Amino acid sequence: MREMEFKMERENLVQEGDSVTITEGVLPSAYYYTINPAVAMSANYTLRERLKSDHGIVKEIKHNDKGYYVVVQFDE
Repeated sequence: MREMEFKMERENLVQEGDSVTITEGVLPSAYYYTINPAVAMSANYTLRERLKSDHGIVKEIKHNDKGYYVVVQFDE
């Protein structure tokens, strides 16, 4: 199992246990991922860290002073 954290700007866009679809974005030297439809975005990852799955399950939603963070679990 692999877990990734995504930044979500507003609460209640997804709930724990939801199945989510992921889209990969490409930068010149990195990849980033978005929970569709534009719910939350990941940090940048190198080629070695590239995600192989296109869907996952929301494990946890965290809230702190910087905003909401969605932890998604993938079968990898």
